[in-house]
Amino acid sequence: MLAWQFGGRTWLPLLLLLFPACLMALQSVPRPEHPRPDQQRADWQNLNGSWEFFETDDDAADLSVGGAFPDRIVVPFARESRLSGLARTGFINNVWYRRTFDSDLTSPRQRLHIMAADYRTRVWLNGHLLGTHIGGNAPITYEVTEYLKPKGNVLVVHCYDNPRSGLQPLGKQALTEQSEGIFYTRTTGIWQTVWLEGVGDAYIRDAHYVADADGRFELMAEIEHARPGLELECTVETDDPLVLRTSAEVAQPMVRGRAGAFTAWSVERPQLYRGVVRLLEDGVEVDRFTTYVGFRTVQIRGHQILLNGKPVFQRLVLDQGFYPEGVWTAPSDDALRNDIVLAQQAGFNGARLHQKVFEPRFLYHAATLGYLCWGEFPNYGANHALTAIERPWIEEWVEVVRRDRSQPAIIGWCPFNETDPRAIPLQGTIVRATRLMDPTRPCLETSGWSHGMADPAILDAHDYEQRIDIFRARWVNHNGPIAALPSRYQRTLVRVRPFMVSEYGGIGWATGTGWGYGAVPQTEEEFFTRLQGLTQALLDNPYHFGFVYTQLTDVEQERNGVYTYDRQPKFASEKFAAIFGAPAAYEASEMAAPPADDRAWELIVGARPDGAEAPTWRMALEAPEDWMKVGFNDTAWATARGAFGQKEGWEEQIQTPWTTPDIYLRRTFQLPADRVIGVVSLVIHFDNATHVYLNGELLWENPRSWNDRYEMF
Repeated sequence: MLAWQFGGRTWLPLLLLLFPACLMALQSVPRPEHPRPDQQRADWQNLNGSWEFFETDDDAADLSVGGAFPDRIVVPFARESRLSGLARTGFINNVWYRRTFDSDLTSPRQRLHIMAADYRTRVWLNGHLLGTHIGGNAPITYEVTEYLKPKGNVLVVHCYDNPRSGLQPLGKQALTEQSEGIFYTRTTGIWQTVWLEGVGDAYIRDAHYVADADGRFELMAEIEHARPGLELECTVETDDPLVLRTSAEVAQPMVRGRAGAFTAWSVERPQLYRGVVRLLEDGVEVDRFTTYVGFRTVQIRGHQILLNGKPVFQRLVLDQGFYPEGVWTAPSDDALRNDIVLAQQAGFNGARLHQKVFEPRFLYHAATLGYLCWGEFPNYGANHALTAIERPWIEEWVEVVRRDRSQPAIIGWCPFNETDPRAIPLQGTIVRATRLMDPTRPCLETSGWSHGMADPAILDAHDYEQRIDIFRARWVNHNGPIAALPSRYQRTLVRVRPFMVSEYGGIGWATGTGWGYGAVPQTEEEFFTRLQGLTQALLDNPYHFGFVYTQLTDVEQERNGVYTYDRQPKFASEKFAAIFGAPAAYEASEMAAPPADDRAWELIVGARPDGAEAPTWRMALEAPEDWMKVGFNDTAWATARGAFGQKEGWEEQIQTPWTTPDIYLRRTFQLPADRVIGVVSLVIHFDNATHVYLNGELLWENPRSWNDRYEMF
């Protein structure tokens, strides 16, 4: 025990009072870790903590230069979260933040960062408007050197958020007052770290690198205040350090070289190397940040996605990134890392980061743990009839890709999920922009539903069928050689491409007032029997590169996670790992990519894509039980041409509209008498219960409730 004496008095009681207060002060900054481990400078200041706060539906209110802020909020947590101190979940259009602070930065120039704020954000420092940013997911950055003072700075932030406008990407934010279905608590305003950064008199505004499994390394930088005499240097601390240097007189210099001794980054061995990027002038360091480098390659070969030249089956889980106390914001850095650890313990080697742009620290932990990630965008919420969404959508997605394209854990991009056909033109634009920014990874146009590109890199489907036999029949040997179709039947599938079922499962357990997909199993045995049957059906297909199980954790009322919402196990992780981690035929197979189907198919009975050869059918909306028999007299039936029905996006294909519950079609045809028939296939685009009879016998019935294009069976 220590005590001081001064003036004859002992000050131990004062020490005991002050010491806990100091501890509280040290702990008062939530999420204190550096938010950009991929671009980390030593001189920085975290501005998270208690801010003044005001919310209003008055769009004309202006608190930028003064006014009353009646509330306090804990940044970086959104007002809807418990960790914000407010837990207000009603709709509000405007939120205002104010904070007074002293700056302890010592660098020649300073930058202010808000890692994410939803949705349209204006920022003032000491009364000066720094700018306006549109988008709720990408970082906001301003140089503030001319406005920042050592003492008494006043920072004001205003966010306008109107989720019901149809103009904003929302992800899974509910459009109703309370969460319901697949939509959850909203996020309004600041939801990631606010911080200051000290940089050089000239500095590296941004940089990204490409490092492949052959050791090739390229770093492209963007220099602010470039001038003659500057040099860009990059050091990668491999066993044989790679040191590269070039002139930085121009705004966008590049250094390139080849590493000597290194280990490629992989799931089994996620080797990362420290990188140091410096700006020099006459040999003196002007600016500097550290990063991490993973050497790895992602390539497509036929139906395969190769990691470092090898087919790695992607056992992915849907991760929505919601937290009970923080909503879209993890309560701690450990919580981010723990989600990855939990997923790996359950047998997954990666995740679809679903309908949310995850923060850089999550991607850092994924890189250190060997966890494959598909980077997504929260596209839900868009009204694609409004062309005003397109420019901000494109611009923000560009910001997201630019932020994360150096992340070794990201194995692919997925900017859209379950879109309607009106989104197809915008999807194509964004995919093409993504390919230009980052040609090193595949980009999935949209996960599920409306694929419309003529040249997709990969394809996928969602399937929440819970009956194992039907699910297996649907996907056995899917995407293999026999599935290739003549091009006239294909809107998109013109050659073999990598394919995965990117959502399946979603089996509920102890749902209570919540829900899961299908009937809730009544016993643990029933749960794992269904899980094993569905998963094994996908593992057994050598032509699928992976799967995505729904989902890692419960989210509010959606209770189909491997873990509960508060990250507690529902069953032993080992049981899940034995199923999700079981051997995959994709990795065991030595077969080459299936060739394009160039067999000489001969048309027997045509369909709408066959043009002039598409036949006329006999059609009825009601029919007797023996309507499919060979001798049935159908001369009283109407004649009509296919396709039949009503489907958005397929209007030009439909020749006979049909909206009643049932339709019956008949046609007589002859096989060519002089041909030996080797394979006969049915090509059909169907919806709901469909049965095909040949000569009175049931030939085929649909193995699932619908498909979204012509398929061969």
